[in-house]
Amino acid sequence: MAVEKAIGSSSLVEVVDRILDKGIVIDAWVRVSLVGIELLAIEARVVVAGVDTYLKYAEAIGLTATAAAPA
Repeated sequence: MAVEKAIGSSSLVEVVDRILDKGIVIDAWVRVSLVGIELLAIEARVVVAGVDTYLKYAEAIGLTATAAAPA
C-alpha cells in the first residue's frame, strides 16, 4: 500500500514562508480588576513578518520615520 501526499496539505516550510511573506499580527489586551480597582493591565502586540514585508507596511502607517530619525 503506497502512501501519497494529499494535494491540499502544506509543509512547515511553506507555512513559515507564507507567514514571513504576508505577516501576522497578534494583538492582546488584558485587564484584571477587583471591585473597580485595576490590579493588572497588559497590552501586547506581536508582529511576525519578513523584513521587506514589515518595512513596506510600517512605511504605509508612518512607523519608519521614527526609526530613521537621528538621535
